[in-house]
Amino acid sequence: MKKLALVGGGAGLVVASLLATGRAADHADSPMAASNPMGDITDVYAWMTGSNLNLVMDVSPQDDGTRTFGPTVLYVFHLTSKAGIGIGMAAGTETKVICKFASNTSVQCWVTNAGGTAIKDYVSGNPSPRAGVTSILGKVKVFAGRSSDPFFFNLTGFNTAMATLAPLSTAGPDGAMCPTGISDSQALTIRTQLATGTDAFATAKVMAIVLQVDKSLVNVDNNSAVAVWGSTHLGS
Repeated sequence: MKKLALVGGGAGLVVASLLATGRAADHADSPMAASNPMGDITDVYAWMTGSNLNLVMDVSPQDDGTRTFGPTVLYVFHLTSKAGIGIGMAAGTETKVICKFASNTSVQCWVTNAGGTAIKDYVSGNPSPRAGVTSILGKVKVFAGRSSDPFFFNLTGFNTAMATLAPLSTAGPDGAMCPTGISDSQALTIRTQLATGTDAFATAKVMAIVLQVDKSLVNVDNNSAVAVWGSTHLGS
């Protein structure tokens, strides 16, 4: 299971999404992923606070309160230090943050090189308090637990707008992948419908892994950007 980070930035290190594969958010997955919700990523977020890189991986969509972290799923943030943003930018240097749980109250997280042969920092303990647990070096902090789903989606408005759009004759998408062949008034109706409704995830919960990592563990040389994506892996 893989997901990309949303775009964030600031504090001298830009956080960019990796554009190679996957989607930024996914709350309705295939039967295989849905059958293992603790390995099913809904979103990956990344942003800067001062000299710290904040990372969030949300799993267990529509969490019902019965699911727990455990040793059957390994969680990995892939962080690639790059000279700048852009698809044409040369490949950078990858750092991984790997988290393994024994339970909701016992986690181990390693910050390593791409091959996992060099450990830059390590944190272990009980991640369930909101303050989280901090590494001895003080460069990594982790919280993990049940939280509100921060993703916003107006499902009612989307479904209404799609029903309006479906029977309209279009000549295919334009360069920006927007539908063509519809009138201004039809476009206004669709826009109004998209804006009418409420957040379908307003009361939804997820199981969240929230990390704060000193950018010195991630950035390489004089690079100014880091690409972020997340993955989950079955097994112990």
